[in-house]
Amino acid sequence: MLFVGRLTVSRQGVAFDYSSPAELYLSRPRRHTDYRRFATAAEAIHYAVEELSTGRSLSAWMLVGDERFNKNEINRLYDDDDYPSRTPLSSERGSAAD
Repeated sequence: MLFVGRLTVSRQGVAFDYSSPAELYLSRPRRHTDYRRFATAAEAIHYAVEELSTGRSLSAWMLVGDERFNKNEINRLYDDDDYPSRTPLSSERGSAAD
């Protein structure tokens, strides 16, 4: 899947590029932290939100460059109008504040 990113503004007012490489870290109960590298932040966000929507992960965070995003921030990026490829799951998984 190829995601062509557009710049959007992150929580700190810094431009966010969905096409930047990203690293995703998942912590699960009684297990070590899982690590996955993605070619684009859009792919990492897609995996974190759509593939892991069952809530299996206790904690998730993503690193894009030097900027770290927690699970709620990942959900906000997914819900952003600039997210390049969204499946309408927002109502099923709740709001980003959950």
